Amino acid sequence: MKTTPFDYLFRSTWQSINKMYNEEALKRNSVMTIGFVLICIDYKDGTPSTLLGPKMGIEATSLSRTLKRMEELALIYREKNPEDGRSVLIKLTDKGKEQREISKQLVVKFNKTVEENLTAKQIETFKVITETIHELIDKKLIF
Repeated sequence: MKTTPFDYLFRSTWQSINKMYNEEALKRNSVMTIGFVLICIDYKDGTPSTLLGPKMGIEATSLSRTLKRMEELALIYREKNPEDGRSVLIKLTDKGKEQREISKQLVVKFNKTVEENLTAKQIETFKVITETIHELIDKKLIF
């Protein structure tokens, strides 16, 4: 029996998740990326803009466009970092905080629903598999 390649399974599953989140975000005149950025910004203190890209695994140019759009939507504002004058903190507006909570609830619902439909053993196996793949890639044992 021929098995489906791991990269295909991850890619197609992520595309389904991406589509699901974008459909939900569209109901709120948003996109998934904005929701994830909102979740990654520290609710109280803000987050240095330089940390957001690596934290999310998003390219700087794409992040820059997203942040600009979020400013236009009055979800965030930029403030000089008092601890490092060279960097900028991305902070949530009240509207951004509201949207962050909605995004967070959607992510929690997704995770809870998946957990409810898997056994503890299946969840543990999934974690071991994904951690192994990360390790193989990080150690450059594939290419």
